[in-house]
Amino acid sequence: MTLDVTAFKAYDIRGVYPEQINAEFVRALAQAYATHFRPKRVAIGYDSRLSSPELASALSDSFRDSGVDVLDLGLCGTEMVYFTTGMYRTDGGIMITASHNPKEYNGCKMVTREAIPVGVGNGLAEIKKMVLENGPFTHIRPEQPDYRGDYTRLDITKAFISWQLDKLTTSINRDLKVVVNTGNGAAGPTIRQLADQLPCELTLVFEEPDGNFPNGVPNPMLPDCREDTASNVLETGADLGVAFDGDFDRCFFFDENGRFIEGYYIVGLLAAQVLKKHPGAKIIHDPRLTWNTIETVIRMGGVPVESKTGHAYIKERMRQEKAEYGGEMSAHHYFRSFWYCDTGLMPFLLILELLGTTGKPMSVLVDEAINRYPISGECNFTITGTAEAVIRAVEKHFSGQGKVTRLDGLSIECDRWRFNLRGSNTEPLIRLNVESRGDVRLMEEKRDEIISIIKSYQ
Repeated sequence: MTLDVTAFKAYDIRGVYPEQINAEFVRALAQAYATHFRPKRVAIGYDSRLSSPELASALSDSFRDSGVDVLDLGLCGTEMVYFTTGMYRTDGGIMITASHNPKEYNGCKMVTREAIPVGVGNGLAEIKKMVLENGPFTHIRPEQPDYRGDYTRLDITKAFISWQLDKLTTSINRDLKVVVNTGNGAAGPTIRQLADQLPCELTLVFEEPDGNFPNGVPNPMLPDCREDTASNVLETGADLGVAFDGDFDRCFFFDENGRFIEGYYIVGLLAAQVLKKHPGAKIIHDPRLTWNTIETVIRMGGVPVESKTGHAYIKERMRQEKAEYGGEMSAHHYFRSFWYCDTGLMPFLLILELLGTTGKPMSVLVDEAINRYPISGECNFTITGTAEAVIRAVEKHFSGQGKVTRLDGLSIECDRWRFNLRGSNTEPLIRLNVESRGDVRLMEEKRDEIISIIKSYQ
């Protein structure tokens, strides 16, 4: 049969089930992965989507038919596949997930040894070509052509939680009340086990994994998906609210007033926490919003390093720099100790640690940064034509007004304000972020000025 390869993106694979992503697709994917990377053992996990168990089973069977041993993690988070690949020294791992996409989607996030991501430039193009051509595939054990890979069911939840808790240098010594919204995604069972080991009072919201997503898609980046967490914080008098996305490699925070905290400001808090533990370390950040992160890292004695946006780029740069931490405003947080991968659980624990050691409310911890560097929030636009055409028009409009960099899209930095405009790597969108030095009105004026140019291309 002809397979649809339009689901291949820059970093991962995502498409509609069953039109784009189906059992036949993942069988071909497993064979192509086995042919290209020649693994002897891989870890497989899946999220709470209705189609995920079927796809994981087809993926496992195809790997085994190719002579690859499989560790089946069952329902879990993407970071648990990373953990297993690194800790158990497997030759790779695949997570069946479409992350925060609507319920009719599914897909795959793939890594090789040491949890190195598979993306464009690192095997994804070759795998796509083999899937498109439906071959050629090879059995990875030519010396044992009749060998079928072994199958092992492995529950690593307890080991994963224990490893994460061991990374805290200070015990969480404050009796905090915390609302945790797992959004009917994959996080519920893991957070329930974690709750038994924390001195905090955790109230879980939408705990049960349910691929119908009856309470909305678990994507706290969308303002419409924040109200349940915010209202529960206020109703319970909680000190903190936390919301996880569908495969829980990202968590989002709310202060004691139910206010959503933009991921940009969380990067600053986590960078400071990491630098307390690792003085002088390098900290990676993306170019979308930068001033608060750079100022925080320098003040704490660290070295800020800018990287192109996206998990594959951040992880590669972190390895090059041996950076201890990398943070994106989209709530992806990466740690050297976690095989340079992104994790949602470690930021959660680090923020609990910070609240416990300072004794301060969450609002106090972030208010200064919010006031010093007000931001637009990410503004997304669908356009006709190419993102580059829009970017060139905006660059021409602001020619000579500030320092121009082209690391990732367009960044222009003036004395009192700056912005980044870039095309999405995963969606047909152009994304705008604007910040200023303590001047909300200036930030809003410049945001609207840029938006007027973008809209002329819609």
